[in-house]
Amino acid sequence: MTAIALTPKRLDVAALEQKVKSMYRDVALDPHGEFHFEMGHALAERLGYAVADLDAIPAQAIDSFAGVGYYFDLAALRPGETVVDLGSGSGMDVFVAALKVGASGRVIGIDMTDEQLAKAERLRSAAGLAHVEFRKGYIELTGLAGASCDAVISNGVVNLSPDKQAVFREAARLLKRGGRLALSDIVTESQLPEGITCNATLWAACIGGAMQVGDYVAAIESAGLRVRTVRDNPAYQFVSDNAQGATRKYGVKSVSLLAVKE
Repeated sequence: MTAIALTPKRLDVAALEQKVKSMYRDVALDPHGEFHFEMGHALAERLGYAVADLDAIPAQAIDSFAGVGYYFDLAALRPGETVVDLGSGSGMDVFVAALKVGASGRVIGIDMTDEQLAKAERLRSAAGLAHVEFRKGYIELTGLAGASCDAVISNGVVNLSPDKQAVFREAARLLKRGGRLALSDIVTESQLPEGITCNATLWAACIGGAMQVGDYVAAIESAGLRVRTVRDNPAYQFVSDNAQGATRKYGVKSVSLLAVKE
């Protein structure tokens, strides 16, 4: 298949990385501050996370949860499986995945923000979860072995990457044959104008980097995965006026998706 051009030519990628790190540093250190997006327990429960699961994981990880949907029913994680979370933040989805795969499984969280990693590791250590680990890295290039995991998960993070094709190629590389990519992310119904797609601040706010949903699916399939399910997450809403304006004008929305490596 022909590669899809996913990165706007005028986007300052270095500035974007710094904006993203700065915003998610604040998410880790001050989860009750003001952001474009909602966070925390009420959001997680509304998106579909089971209260029993939330009660069984570290509460401070939930405080810094900035996900955009629920996909664990699609992932269908089983005891003993190995899972990689791309953009694991303070670890909420890693800890939920750890419940699903049990002590015989393994969950690895990948994140590039030091403060998120430090918080997640502190919570992991306090909970005594020997089958969980957090590693510093980029979701485009994790450094993990190929064909080493049963499932790759991600929540609200791929839209932040300036090279989504590389993210999906990395997910495909990590997965064993028959493995699943299950994620939630922000997409659009119509093409965003260059003034938004070249604005690093709006990328960091999970708006500027959103792809049209059809292009998003095509990018996953061009990486060698077969998309099985795409569903909207109407329970997810941005909270700032600017973000809500983009939602109305361009159809910015959350979806959850399942793809399989055949």
